[in-house]
Amino acid sequence: MTSQSQSQAGGSMDASAASKPHKHVHHGRTTAAWTGSVLAMAAFVLGGIAMVLGPNWTLFWIAVAILVVSLIATKVLQAMGHGAN
Repeated sequence: MTSQSQSQAGGSMDASAASKPHKHVHHGRTTAAWTGSVLAMAAFVLGGIAMVLGPNWTLFWIAVAILVVSLIATKVLQAMGHGAN
């Protein structure tokens, strides 16, 4: 195939692709997803540390509270439009 025929074939593919509606996929790259994930990870790490150190029940319940906050923060940010549709 010559370079001219390749460019013509590529041009026709671009035109047909442009006519189709494009759905944007975030793959979790939103403010809501990152906030929820970071807070949940911090909660699980803190809860794990609390169980290794004793167990330290006060620190464990703080970790559980952070986990609940991460769920609430994610839903609030999604409602504000910072999440995927």
